[in-house]
Amino acid sequence: MLRLTEIKLPLNHTDEDLVNVIVNKLEISPDELLGFSIFKRSYDARKKANILLIYQLDINLGPSVEKSVLEKFSGRSFVKPSPDTTYQFVAKAADDFPAQNQQRPIIIGFGPGGILAALVLAQMGLKPIVLERGQDVKQRTKDTWNLWRKGKLNTESNVQFGEGGAGTFSDGKLYSQVKDKRHLGRKVLTEFVKAGAPEEILMVSKPHIGTFKLVKMVENMRAEIIELGGEIRFDSKVETIHRQPTTDGNGQITGLTLSNGETLHSDHIILAIGHSARDTFQMLLDQGIYIEAKPFSIGFRIEHPQSVIDKARFGDQAGNPILGAADYKLVHHCDNGRSVYSFCMCPGGTVVAATSENGGVVTNGMSQYSRNERNANAAIVVGIEPEQDYPDHVFAGIDLQRKLEKLAYALGGGDYKAPAQLVGDFLQDTPSTELASVIPSYQPGITLGDLSKALPAFAIAAIREAIPVFDNKIKGFAMNDAVLTGVETRTSSPICIKRGKDFQSINTNGLYPVGEGAGYAGGILSASIDGIKAAEAVALDILKPVVN
Repeated sequence: MLRLTEIKLPLNHTDEDLVNVIVNKLEISPDELLGFSIFKRSYDARKKANILLIYQLDINLGPSVEKSVLEKFSGRSFVKPSPDTTYQFVAKAADDFPAQNQQRPIIIGFGPGGILAALVLAQMGLKPIVLERGQDVKQRTKDTWNLWRKGKLNTESNVQFGEGGAGTFSDGKLYSQVKDKRHLGRKVLTEFVKAGAPEEILMVSKPHIGTFKLVKMVENMRAEIIELGGEIRFDSKVETIHRQPTTDGNGQITGLTLSNGETLHSDHIILAIGHSARDTFQMLLDQGIYIEAKPFSIGFRIEHPQSVIDKARFGDQAGNPILGAADYKLVHHCDNGRSVYSFCMCPGGTVVAATSENGGVVTNGMSQYSRNERNANAAIVVGIEPEQDYPDHVFAGIDLQRKLEKLAYALGGGDYKAPAQLVGDFLQDTPSTELASVIPSYQPGITLGDLSKALPAFAIAAIREAIPVFDNKIKGFAMNDAVLTGVETRTSSPICIKRGKDFQSINTNGLYPVGEGAGYAGGILSASIDGIKAAEAVALDILKPVVN
């Protein structure tokens, strides 16, 4: 099998056109082409009048023709042998492990990192125990809708806490910037397809799933973990971990105690707690785990009609089913030294309430697989740094988040309504008093007013500078009727639980911090890959006595 790249064709091309370009590119006869499949498809929309589809194809020519083609194009980058993307387990049988009574690894948290860690450990025969403070995904969905529809918050079951993690209520994006030489991302996508995701996520360049499909997938993956001997406990909050001092001045994990008083023993604990488990962060610090502050971002959600974004990105091809709802990615470096960028862009989606603490307002974005809601939304956020903006102590970033979330709650008038302002009014520093053509999607509702009070002055100045600049790239971005809703504070974890190359905490053996909460991932795919790597590290550590 050969991998053929650099294939570009117009949007309206036919299957025959694709066959012809393969034959011509490889200089073979049509009957020598035994078959092909699409490995990856993306598009180039820089020229709206001539949008091109870009393909990577796996070509079947038969051994002799394949050898001839490789010799003919030796040294050329557009054709190579297709790489093997099959996942290779570091161990794959219960017999590989020391004994039948081997301590079971524990995973704290059942978001993307925890799910993939548990799945891979279970597939290797290690029968993990998963502890999730929130509820199973169906009950969690009901609890989340109670906040959105009734303004009733369950602090242990919401957008942040529960089976599936924060990514369950998002656009379900499945792409990242992670370097992936071992094709771990392919392993993740393959498991998702096996669990019910559309097969196209293996092929399109920017795959997404959407909330409703994610819910069913998570349930199916949970079922496989249990079938393989894993155990998953919901409503199981970890009260404390047990850390025994070691002779080198560090520590060794020995187990944990749950809020119900039960103690579990294990020398291997994967920590996949997400970016909002603030009470758990404090407990870890109190137990001596090394944690440091890290950068994160703050800002607002912005909503436009999806048709405006489609037209700006695709021109006359707006609405083409192959292209789907348009997205964007924007960044601007401001005069005050700050950077403003778009984050978690949700085409055809909604702005959702994402707080996990009483008396606070947090926004996030969500889309279904169809991406057919009226508005597009994205976070427009400003990067902030510990040394400059919250230098007081390791959790000063969390203090800042809480302060802004409580302020947003007050500006919204209570009942988890969010403060909002029209973009035109925001740019002119004029409070908004009534909506125009864009109807905000945030539930439990918005309160119009003055968002300049919702963030620090440097952030307001930076966003005001950036929006007109973004309008030069996306025509209509600065439209007067677009709506800003505040606040977006949970873009990433404000702390990092530092780990070494062996994936263990730098001062605590047996503790494996992973995913967004530990500061090592930034989305569903990257957190899932991180979970796989942690599972592998645990398995290899358990195997050490056997190897030695």
